Amino acid sequence: MFSAFDADPASFVARFTEGLRLMKACWTEPSITFAGRFWQIDGAAMEPKPFQKPYPPLWIGGSHPAAVRRAIQYGNGFFGAGRSTTAQFAQQVHVLRAALAEAKQDPSTFQIAKRVYIVIDDDTTRARERVDAGLKRIYGVSGLTTIAVYGSPSACIKGLREVADAGAELIQFHLLIDDAEQMERLATEVISEVQNE
Repeated sequence: MFSAFDADPASFVARFTEGLRLMKACWTEPSITFAGRFWQIDGAAMEPKPFQKPYPPLWIGGSHPAAVRRAIQYGNGFFGAGRSTTAQFAQQVHVLRAALAEAKQDPSTFQIAKRVYIVIDDDTTRARERVDAGLKRIYGVSGLTTIAVYGSPSACIKGLREVADAGAELIQFHLLIDDAEQMERLATEVISEVQNE
């Protein structure tokens, strides 16, 4: 995406952090004058302002330890990517909690979430095939089934508990097939059981 705009990869982090500063200015200032390296605005306005004050919570994701630490510096929460395995997510949470302690920030003020690809199917082989096909549509490659939770309701409950045990306080479900049927099964056979723990 950045190559389409001739953006220098060495400036991605600087562009990102400047963009956050500009968004915050747009959300909080009645008249925006901003003289940045990448964006310059003189006397502009953005309306309506966000309902949440001073602005909506900023959720920041990333997999590299520096990106995880950046979430604490600039955001209100960390969002583990769907493409990371539960084990990778657990390692990211470990880095995050260490950075929170180092920054002397109360961990209860910083939320942690994870996107989870999920397929509920009583036939494990078919579930794996459906996961592989769904993820291939998203990422263009096969062989990513280890990043998803799939199988019978009990297997999905176990997988979601592992994600929660790894540190996810919130889980965003990404259904890969049959949205209506999967939502029904998720609500009646999986979430109710995970919540009972």
